[in-house]
Amino acid sequence: MGIIAKQSFYNSVSIALAFLIGAFNTVYLYPTYMGSALQGLVVALLALSNLVQPFISFGVQHAVIKFYSSCETKEEKDKLLSFSLFLPLLVFTILLIITFFFHHQITDFIAVENEEMGKYAYLILAVAFSTSLFEVFYNWLRIQLYSVFGNFLKEFFPRALIFTLLLIYAFGGLDLDGFIMALILGYYLRLLLVVVYSLIKYTPKFSFALPHQFKSILRYSLLIFMSGTAASLILDIDKSMISNILTVENVAYYSVAIFIAAVIEFPGRAMFQIISPLVAKALNDGDAPTLLKLLKKSANNLLLISGLLFLLINLNLNDFYAWVNLGDYSVALEVVLIVSLGKLFTMSLGCLNNIITNSKYYAYVFWFSTTSAVLAVVLNLYLIQWYGIIGAAYATLMVIVLINFLKILLVQLRFKINPYSKKTYLTLGIVLILYFTISEVSFEFDPFVSLVLRSILIIAAFSSLAYILKLTFDLQQFLGKFFPFLKKD
Repeated sequence: MGIIAKQSFYNSVSIALAFLIGAFNTVYLYPTYMGSALQGLVVALLALSNLVQPFISFGVQHAVIKFYSSCETKEEKDKLLSFSLFLPLLVFTILLIITFFFHHQITDFIAVENEEMGKYAYLILAVAFSTSLFEVFYNWLRIQLYSVFGNFLKEFFPRALIFTLLLIYAFGGLDLDGFIMALILGYYLRLLLVVVYSLIKYTPKFSFALPHQFKSILRYSLLIFMSGTAASLILDIDKSMISNILTVENVAYYSVAIFIAAVIEFPGRAMFQIISPLVAKALNDGDAPTLLKLLKKSANNLLLISGLLFLLINLNLNDFYAWVNLGDYSVALEVVLIVSLGKLFTMSLGCLNNIITNSKYYAYVFWFSTTSAVLAVVLNLYLIQWYGIIGAAYATLMVIVLINFLKILLVQLRFKINPYSKKTYLTLGIVLILYFTISEVSFEFDPFVSLVLRSILIIAAFSSLAYILKLTFDLQQFLGKFFPFLKKD
């Protein structure tokens, strides 16, 4: 098993477990013990933290991946790593000073619609700083091709932390103040763990000397910073606008639906942890055949796995909501289908985003992200007022579709490659056929039993068709190990 497949597998396990725990938190523990209002409050605070985080990291975590493989000596590598750590510290110090002098104005602004938001505003900057430094050290691990433990901390740890804190809260061991403080301390424990592990795997000789490619690194970081700010805005602006235009309860309903739809992305999140440094190396080495192979294979495998998840989620949605007894949360059922279509399209691009980000055309990322952010704000502003949380879902889908088409066009024009092939259309055909066929199948059982039976039917039908049509060599190998009677050509 190659390094991509091996680490992607372990990362997939971490992310799958993270999603399971996150799902339990989102659809059961939060609604049952905190209620939709407090759930919406915590989600909104973390969303605002995600908006602040790019300002602190300033894009240097991505610069590490892009420039590390082009550094010829250990001294240059160490200077790059030192710079990637000291710049966020400098930015955070500046933000801390600004916050100190304008504390009341900032708090009042955050608390315009919800007084509790202002009370716990300190979480926003505290978690943003922790996450910024975590991303820097995590990318140190990724460039050394040690992504597994870092991915565990990135994906699994925060959800396990919230799971633990919600259980303690449920049994009266914490009030809301204690929950918020423990959440912050948990994020800093995660930071400590990744720092120690990163320094064990690779200990740079820290230096205040600037890297040789300082101007290029700073220019790249600045553009990625602006792009990351816009990208974070896209991810979390809908929740923030829902809390302002509607209510925090609607943030909770919407967040549950978005979380369920985001499950489709977990194979990509696992693969990109390890594939991004390899894409950067192929670009730096001018290795066009490897780049094409990485793009085609990642796109094919991700679309296949994500297509199966799309079917499992959307065909079982009613039974799932009924089984976990979500009640009022079912108003966001349509959100799941709408957003998951966009997620599926994104997964079909494979590592195309990594190619753009790590190539000399990275400046386009800024324009794509800025355009997306402007569109997201405008569309959410009107569609949320007109259609509520369903409008927010349509806004998200529109932005995803437009920007993905622009990215495909850029890579086709500049690199003369694209992620699609005959297998792409066969996979989409299978997804469509099974979706409309199985949606007509009704099981008159308990919701959980119906969910299990339908899932078995979906997996069996999808796997059989994918194997017969030979959509991926990896699937042929995987099924061949468990079913020796299946002959490989």
